[in-house]
Amino acid sequence: MEAQESGGRSARKHQAIMAAATAVFMAKGYAGTSMDDIAKLAAVSKQTVYKHFADKEKLFAEIVLATTDRIEAMIDLVADIPADADSLEENLLRLARQFLTTLTQPQVLQLRRLIIANADTFPDLGAAWYQQGFERVLATLADTFGRLADRGLLRIEDPLLAANHFSGLLLWIPVNKAMFHGSPQHNEAELDHYAVAGVRVFLAAYR
Repeated sequence: MEAQESGGRSARKHQAIMAAATAVFMAKGYAGTSMDDIAKLAAVSKQTVYKHFADKEKLFAEIVLATTDRIEAMIDLVADIPADADSLEENLLRLARQFLTTLTQPQVLQLRRLIIANADTFPDLGAAWYQQGFERVLATLADTFGRLADRGLLRIEDPLLAANHFSGLLLWIPVNKAMFHGSPQHNEAELDHYAVAGVRVFLAAYR
């Protein structure tokens, strides 16, 4: 029982350190963050932080890669578009709106800026985050578009390129604005507009 309680405390401290590190890295950037900052926010000793993570680089890598787990719901959504000609536009619009809602959340955008800012220092980490996260979504979307093309609902020669076109039509404006301004610049009405316009243009090219 004592071992289980000890393990539970250790897991809670691990999560507290992860949460604190995420908040501090987001606020101060990688270079501006110290292990002392993280320990203070997590309400643990610096020795405890080092017990869980050998150094700041490993802690940074873990919090970045941990966020790729959240992409599973998006992958399930992308894979689940019904092959129904009558509701194709409606289904794509629902997907587009969820796509925008998920990928323009402030924390997602902050993390994206943080990874890009440190891509020269940690190129492998940036590549891993992209491959395990957004690239998996694109691959699933490409498979879905390929399936819809096989059913005659879309005309697509290169499903992966079509998946990139679809996401680009949706994300180019809000994500670029956020990257250059440092925070989201859109409202819900604008996201709705981007979703409707993006699906309309996509279907004009591929239906």
